[in-house]
Amino acid sequence: MNGSWRLGKIAGIDVYVHFTFLILLGWVAISHYTTTGSFAAAAKGLAFILTLFGIVVLHELGHALAARRFGISTRDITLLPIGGVARLEKMPEKPAQELVVALAGPAVNVILALLLYVWLQFGPGLQPTEQAIQVGGRFLDQLFWVNVSLALFNLLPAFPMDGGRVLRALLALRMDYVKATQIAASIGQTIAMVLGFLGLFSNPFLVFIAFFVWLGAAQEASQVQIRSALSDTPVSRAMLTDFRTLTPTDSLALAASHVLAGFQQDFPVCEGTRLVGILTRSRLITGLAEKGESSQVGELAETNFESVSPDDLLTAVLPRLQESSLQALVVLEQGKLVGLLTAENLGELLMIREALKQSGSARAPLG
Repeated sequence: MNGSWRLGKIAGIDVYVHFTFLILLGWVAISHYTTTGSFAAAAKGLAFILTLFGIVVLHELGHALAARRFGISTRDITLLPIGGVARLEKMPEKPAQELVVALAGPAVNVILALLLYVWLQFGPGLQPTEQAIQVGGRFLDQLFWVNVSLALFNLLPAFPMDGGRVLRALLALRMDYVKATQIAASIGQTIAMVLGFLGLFSNPFLVFIAFFVWLGAAQEASQVQIRSALSDTPVSRAMLTDFRTLTPTDSLALAASHVLAGFQQDFPVCEGTRLVGILTRSRLITGLAEKGESSQVGELAETNFESVSPDDLLTAVLPRLQESSLQALVVLEQGKLVGLLTAENLGELLMIREALKQSGSARAPLG
C-alpha cells in the first residue's frame, strides 16, 4: 500500500504501517497530556495504542494463518488508524473455508479476552467498562475490554468486517455465491444506515463507521460480480492485440503523437523482438514536461513490469492489474509479446457481455 513503511516479518508475512498511523499516535499523546497534564499519562496512552495495534496484528495473523491452511498465502498485513488489513492472494473458494478464515480473526480476540479475564479474576478483579475506558484506567482491564469490543465489532454482519464474510459464507452454503454476496451486502448497508442515523444523534464517529461499512459492502458486491462475470475467461479474450510498440531511441514526440491519434496510452518498448520496458502515459507526460519532446523513450520507460500468459484466467490476473503501479500488463507467449491487458479492456469486455446477456446471446461470440 502506498505511503506505508515495512516493520518486519511475522510468520513469513511482511507487516507494514501506514504513515497516517503517526497522526493517531500524536492525537493520543496530546489528548492524554491535556487531560492529565502528565507526560507519564501520555506515554501510557502511547503504550496502550501500540499494544492495541499489536493485538490487531495478531487478529490479522489469525486470518492469514487460517488461510494458509487452505493453501492461500497472504501478501502482507498493513496497519491503519482504523485497524489492520491482511491482503490474501485470493479468497477461499469454498464457503466452509471462508467461514473458517473469517472467524479466525475474532477468535484470536476471544482467546486473548479469556486469558486476560482469568488473569484478572485471580488478581485485582475486572474493572467495569466505564472505569476501564477512562484515561488512567488499568492497563490490563483496558486490553480485556478492547478485545471484547474488537471481537463484537468485527462480527457485525456487514462488509468489510469479518461478520459480513461469515454471513456470506453461511448463505453461500445454501445458495449461489453471487446472490449470497448481494444479500450480505444489502444487510450490511442496512446496518450502515442504522449506524449513521444513530450517529447523528449520539456519536459522530458512528457516522464515519457507517460510511466505511456502506462503501465496503458496495465494493465487495461489485468485486464479486466482476469475478463471476470473468470466471473461466482467459486473458486472450480481453487483451488488446492491435497496439503500437516503441523503441528506446524513439522520441517522446512520436509517443505523444500515438496517444493523440487514439491508438493507446501505454506502449511496450522493444529492442528488436525483445521487450525491455513500458512507457506509461503518466511517465510520458512527466517526461514531456521535464525533458521535452526530443527526449528518448528509453530514458523514461518502466523496466520493472509484470507479464501474464494468454491462457491465464482473468480472475487470477485482475488483482495483479489492480495493484500494479502500471496501468497495463504485457501478455507474453513463449517470450513473445502478443498483447496488452488494461483495465479499460476489462471494462469493455464486461459491458459487451452485459449487452449480449440482455439480448439473450451472452455466450456469443465472446465465450
